[in-house]
Amino acid sequence: MTVKNYSLGQVGDFEIKQLRIFKSVVDNGGFSAAETELNISRSTISIHISNLESRLNLTLCRRGRGGFALTDEGRVVYEMTNNLLQTLEEFRSVVNDLSSTPSGMLRIALSDGTSLDPRGRFPQMISDFCAKAPEITLQTDVAAMADIERMVLNDEVDIGFIPYHRKLEGLEYIHLYSDDCHLYCGQTNPLFALSETELTDEVVNQYTAIEPGLKPNEQATEQLSHMSLKATAYFYETRLAMILSGKFIAFLPEALAQPYVEQGVIKAIAKDARFYHLGVAAIVKKTTQPHKAKELFLQSVHSVMDA
Repeated sequence: MTVKNYSLGQVGDFEIKQLRIFKSVVDNGGFSAAETELNISRSTISIHISNLESRLNLTLCRRGRGGFALTDEGRVVYEMTNNLLQTLEEFRSVVNDLSSTPSGMLRIALSDGTSLDPRGRFPQMISDFCAKAPEITLQTDVAAMADIERMVLNDEVDIGFIPYHRKLEGLEYIHLYSDDCHLYCGQTNPLFALSETELTDEVVNQYTAIEPGLKPNEQATEQLSHMSLKATAYFYETRLAMILSGKFIAFLPEALAQPYVEQGVIKAIAKDARFYHLGVAAIVKKTTQPHKAKELFLQSVHSVMDA
């Protein structure tokens, strides 16, 4: 890293705006990919980054035919930018909590299928929360279970909704409901026409199956270990589409699969032998730091689920 005799001086709102743009460029892997997230043109992004480099008297990144890449200085500035923006967000959250009228932002991440599952009653939770805290802005996203756990632990989101088969230290799990997951095939798969007595382990394990992309519970792991795993699909929607192709078999939650079973396009196979249980929970980080918006949403979770 080149050491330069330069003093930055005061950092104001404009520099913070440029650092947010810089972070978005790095997170998205380049200027073009950041255009959509920032909703500004690539040329404007380039001007902001150039101005930031001039302000810091550092070269933060290389861009050109070889693609986007951070310099050594850029990597340090990116790490410090993440720390700075997180500290600013924590400051804003604490100040908002001191107000009698809750405001600010609540960040929620959900695993696919959880927001519209009627057993989870997520729309009712949103309605109850918005009535209690109309000034709070909600930010929602969809991600995989392991990513949501990581984001909650790292304070990137405040509340997560996930199917879970483990309990991590540092997280509090509020159980919402349980899923029975069965093994399904599509109507064009040869297994579809077989009777339950014909669906022996030897027969079922010959057909190409999908693994979930994470380590499931022991019950599921034991069953999957003997199957012909030739594809990976974490999200249920993608897994269902691959089952419908007739080329793959895979586990799905019974409630999600039921409409397609009723249409006759998929069916559970070896139902009494091929299944496992999966809990669904709201998760939050264990902390003593107050967070009024999160506390109000958790009140909504409990009041809706206990109703």
